[in-house]
Amino acid sequence: MSFDLFDLNGNEEVAKPLAERMRANNLNDFVGQKHIVSEHSLLRRAISTDRLGSCIFWGPPGTGKTTLANIIASTTHGEFIKLNAVQAGVADVKRAVEQAKNNLKMHGKRTYLMLDECHRFNKTQSDSLLPSIEQGTIIFIGSTTENPYASMTPAIVSRCRVFEFKSLSEEDIKGAVMRAVKDKRKGLGEYNAEIEESALEHIARVAGGDLRTAYNAVELAVLTTPPQADGKIKVTLADAEQSIQRKAMSYNEDAYYDYLSAFCKSLRGSDSDAALYYAMRLIEGGCDPMIVARRLVIHSSEDVGMADPNALVVASSAMYVLQNTGVPEGLIPLSNAIIYVCEAPKSNSVITAMGAARRDAQEVRDDAGIPPYLKDNTFGDGKTKAQSGKYKYPHDYSGGYVEQQYLPDRLKDRVYYKPSDYGYEKQVKQNRKDKGKLK
Repeated sequence: MSFDLFDLNGNEEVAKPLAERMRANNLNDFVGQKHIVSEHSLLRRAISTDRLGSCIFWGPPGTGKTTLANIIASTTHGEFIKLNAVQAGVADVKRAVEQAKNNLKMHGKRTYLMLDECHRFNKTQSDSLLPSIEQGTIIFIGSTTENPYASMTPAIVSRCRVFEFKSLSEEDIKGAVMRAVKDKRKGLGEYNAEIEESALEHIARVAGGDLRTAYNAVELAVLTTPPQADGKIKVTLADAEQSIQRKAMSYNEDAYYDYLSAFCKSLRGSDSDAALYYAMRLIEGGCDPMIVARRLVIHSSEDVGMADPNALVVASSAMYVLQNTGVPEGLIPLSNAIIYVCEAPKSNSVITAMGAARRDAQEVRDDAGIPPYLKDNTFGDGKTKAQSGKYKYPHDYSGGYVEQQYLPDRLKDRVYYKPSDYGYEKQVKQNRKDKGKLK
């Protein structure tokens, strides 16, 4: 099947990318996010009863945020307006709000406002939308790849339910790709294409949970692979590598996890030569360098921690540079950070303290035991404030420290963080001794 891109005769559907054509139009065909759209989930019930309130869909690209918003638009009885925060201004928002008011007044219909890249909305734009969300004039559905709690106006976020989308599993992506290859109406079925299992697995793995990336790769592979003598198009691993611009790993899955484990244990064991070798072996074998960088950042806290707090700074900086410069240049700061983390003094006191504190946080719900002078008594009456006791402001004392109880009564003698005798923690330990805090 072929067509002239410049002579579509109005067939716009043919010109759409595979990812757009294969968008699910109902919840039964929706791929992934079972924690959000399972049969008895809150969101699914709200959609089916047309009682969905304002919400924000937050997650990585290609995980179904826009698709789910479109499904909501097609299954609800309200009007649907779609804007992009990159292009829309205050005037666009006001027009949408005015349209929503008219829909409600004249037709009794609610209006859903879908806002892509909603984290791009500044405070002025958000403020122009806020009253309509509060009054229920519009049902806001925001879509963002950024953490809304950090990137959006708190007033908007507090009035929405946030649904976090997860990266799709490799099995989800493989199933969706195979359906696209076989689908003769919306997919690539008319091309009589077959995709080798190794090629399918490579695309699913390298896509990194992004279904759009997988669709784009398989579409390119099918469209550019010449048919064989029998008329079939066979997509091989080599085709998949070229279409997604990443070569397949030169080791099997078991070996991949072995190399990754060896890398992590070499970091913990302070062997920079071994850690560098395993990192490069992983990358040269086809592993995404960002996987190595992410593990390095975690181990900079897990195995170095407060023994050298700069290890986390160095590792995080290397990951940032790698993400923004790519390979091969980004491998230089990555190698720098690997050596730094390896050669730094080691301590697991941070992760030990975190584990102990989490256990108590889960098991000991002693809210009433918070010392009264630590509570927020800003709005309390005179009697409440008098009973709260006096908070000792540390900066009023020598060295900016004064002894007083901070933990709840039931936990007042707990010690979570126990500094080691290595690196910066040796100084922390001495500081605690000087303050009489060491127990």
